[in-house]
Amino acid sequence: MSRPYAEVIGDPIAQSKSPAIHGFWLEKLGIAADYRATRVEANGLEAFFAAGRADPDWRGCNVTMPHKQGSMAFCDRLDERAGSVGAVNTIVSDGSDGLSGTNTDIAGFLEPLQAQLAERHYFRMARVLGTGGAARAIVSGLASHGFTLVLAGRDPDKARAILDELAPGGEHHAVDLAHFAGPTGFAFDDREGCLDLVVNASPLGMRGQPPLAFDWSHAPPGSIAYDIVTDPNETEFLRNARAAGFATVDGLSMLIGQAAAAFELFFGRPAPREHDAELRARLLK
Repeated sequence: MSRPYAEVIGDPIAQSKSPAIHGFWLEKLGIAADYRATRVEANGLEAFFAAGRADPDWRGCNVTMPHKQGSMAFCDRLDERAGSVGAVNTIVSDGSDGLSGTNTDIAGFLEPLQAQLAERHYFRMARVLGTGGAARAIVSGLASHGFTLVLAGRDPDKARAILDELAPGGEHHAVDLAHFAGPTGFAFDDREGCLDLVVNASPLGMRGQPPLAFDWSHAPPGSIAYDIVTDPNETEFLRNARAAGFATVDGLSMLIGQAAAAFELFFGRPAPREHDAELRARLLK
């Protein structure tokens, strides 16, 4: 007997923790449905979405690297979040041959920062490393919360274009990723009343990828280091940040947050977040 299902697509995809997360919630709620991981190459996106449209059991998919922008072309509708970011990470089938694209990365990224964002600051700055689909969501989310941004990429012109598109009007800066690789002697101002973030929004540091070269002398005192990489969960970036005395947020925080928003869209029930501690323990085994 067929069962409803959703899935995550990307290339590569074997490292994805999304099936474990959604499977855990389906089990907790007793929902008879499945969640899978499917490797899809860029030239296979058209065939993948055509097959999904034709399958009455298919509820939709999450989208990870490198398809967050390419998948937009196969959506019949984009909500305001996806449209403003220019990237989708969740595509939902409405059951009548229509696909709706949204972006839950913004909410997922901001979720572990809610306590800090609820405070008042006279200045907020974030150094964001990376210029892919996830970085676009992060730039959009942080700009909406009053951050001045320094966006670093291998192509500073691409970083500048992202800032001009997603955070126009602010005094933001685009720099080469190599700018942060070596030490700096820059003397930071008093950071009392400030909120500073350093975010790895790139795949660097992921298993199979080179590490992210970041010298922590570039981070103002009191900064929060946030790495969206989830495999491994304990990255060199986070280890070095803690060794330098900075607070850290790991990639599971964003991953679970964005997955919860997608889960409700796929399966019609809120994710049972009261089990987050158990879920984290399972994912870290």
